[in-house]
Amino acid sequence: MKLLAIETATEACSAALWLDGDIHERFEFAPRRHTELILPMVDSLLAAAGLRSADMDGFVYGCGPGSFTGVRIATGVVQGLALAADRPVVAVSTLAALSQTLIEHDQPVLAALDARMDEVYWGCYLPADSGMQLQGAEHVCSPETVPLPETRQWLAAGSGWYSYAERLRARLPALDITVVADVWPRAAASVALAARNWTAGRVLTAAQARPTYLRDRVAQVKQST
Repeated sequence: MKLLAIETATEACSAALWLDGDIHERFEFAPRRHTELILPMVDSLLAAAGLRSADMDGFVYGCGPGSFTGVRIATGVVQGLALAADRPVVAVSTLAALSQTLIEHDQPVLAALDARMDEVYWGCYLPADSGMQLQGAEHVCSPETVPLPETRQWLAAGSGWYSYAERLRARLPALDITVVADVWPRAAASVALAARNWTAGRVLTAAQARPTYLRDRVAQVKQST
């Protein structure tokens, strides 16, 4: 199985190849340079492996939540590659990818990305044999209203913990939380999760690829009530 993944929903930019279980990645922390960097990263990975995009079995994109522009970049690039190669795609949550980067610690993860507008993108993930698994649902909300997870030891990661650490800790006083610094969603984590989804048949056509905008979805729900 050969998969190509792109993750550009945060300040970090990355692409990764899954080649029958071996993962190869290009990664750079590069705010506002994703459009400039992502295609050269893809070309570099494919050239190093002696492959073309048409050789891929499928393509993977970090569907968000995250920067609206960044999520659209990943969705658009993967959609274009998949259409050209006539291959399916797999969508992977950016919060899941963030959590998956810490899978070797075998601990649950409180993933929080700065959503701006005084809010965070929030998800609680538990380790499993097949990768990090979402507990409940992902949310966009203020730090004071993040859903309360069960009491246990947690790792915490993501830009939300840089921007709102005191407010998040005040919301979660009963939890034993260790913040892991300098952790970003990465395409290597996305492609590892995507391989699980691929095996389970959870794939989309290129035309079905859509970003995940938690804030938009919440707004639509409020308008309909």
